[in-house]
Amino acid sequence: MNKKTNKALRKSAQASLRGEKRGFKQILPFLGPAFIAAVAYIDPGNFATNITAGSKYGYMLLWVIVAANLMAALIQSMSAKLGIATGKNLPELCGEHFSKWTSIFLWIQAELVIIATDLAEFIGASLGLHLLFGISLVPAALLTAAGSFAILEMQRKGVRSLEAIISGMIFVVVLAFGLQVFYANPEPGSILHGMFIPEFKGTDSILLAAGILGATVMPHAIYLHSSLTQKRIIGENEKERKKIFRFELLDIIIAMLIAGAINASMVIVAAALFHKNGLYVEDLDVAFQQFENLIGPIPAILFGVGLLSAGLSSSSVGTMTGDVIMQGYIKKHISVYVRRVITMIPPLTIIMAGVNPSKALVISQVALSFGIAFALVPLIIFTSNEKLMKGLVNHRLTTTVAWIIAVIIVGLNLFLLYQTIFG
Repeated sequence: MNKKTNKALRKSAQASLRGEKRGFKQILPFLGPAFIAAVAYIDPGNFATNITAGSKYGYMLLWVIVAANLMAALIQSMSAKLGIATGKNLPELCGEHFSKWTSIFLWIQAELVIIATDLAEFIGASLGLHLLFGISLVPAALLTAAGSFAILEMQRKGVRSLEAIISGMIFVVVLAFGLQVFYANPEPGSILHGMFIPEFKGTDSILLAAGILGATVMPHAIYLHSSLTQKRIIGENEKERKKIFRFELLDIIIAMLIAGAINASMVIVAAALFHKNGLYVEDLDVAFQQFENLIGPIPAILFGVGLLSAGLSSSSVGTMTGDVIMQGYIKKHISVYVRRVITMIPPLTIIMAGVNPSKALVISQVALSFGIAFALVPLIIFTSNEKLMKGLVNHRLTTTVAWIIAVIIVGLNLFLLYQTIFG
């Protein structure tokens, strides 16, 4: 990281903590970490599950998006708080408090999670290039690799440069799907009903809801957020740490509202176009073609641009997380560029083998469900530890709600795994 940039950031943040700034300028130094973590919530895996949900069930599962986003906001707030309170990230604390072999096991499963994450994101970006420019998937994959290296290089220019480019790419996705909603002309009454009236229609809808939740609450975002806040702005006392966390909460709320709006817009567009016309769409390339058939080339291009932007930004974030978990669990480090090369091998192999990209995305989401409990349970344990967290320890209600969320998420993901293997 660029030391000069980070020093300027901390100086600006200290001025905010001392009350020397007001309004938006006061919170500006604290905005950024949640936007990087929130990229995990709009990756290509979300595209696949949301388009499928909207095309098959219309607006019915919008409430799952709302519920998943609320759960994710609480989880991300605990992860951010862990870094602020302890100056350490979740893998580091696991490495310190658990046995050597437990830490090695947690590291191995976390690396597998990163591989599954990278599979979805890499394939998504490659598919975006393929759809937009007609490039075959293998050259598109190589261009994706080059693009992700370029984003990683931004880390050398300082944390604010990286946050700016990731936030910019999120804005591209927001713009793409905002315009798509405009073109799709959805039904406002149906949207409100879907958002606030929970319902299912058979086992398949429950399975799809579990898939939406699994694609939303991502293990690597839990690991990463604690790393992004641990040394970014350091509170010198309990009062400052509490104030930093309050500012970070605003960051999380803004980022999660944006991520939630993007996910909801995917379902809304699919419902307004595909479900309304009796089309069941599972594959993203089919979705691209149907957008062009139903409402013209511009919405189709917007979909491809959103997919490309989401895939590129989230693949770089996945690589960053891999570095965090290796250093935390086993105190080893390899260059992020070497890691990027290693994690490119599985998706490149799958693409060269001719596997259906959308099917590969779904498989990656199932694989990710294995890792959620191993990130979420330690997070709740640590943030509920008063000796560790001091003034930022979870309130009893927060801990209770967090455990309920953990049970729901793990239960739904076990159901998803069971149905995928035996159903």
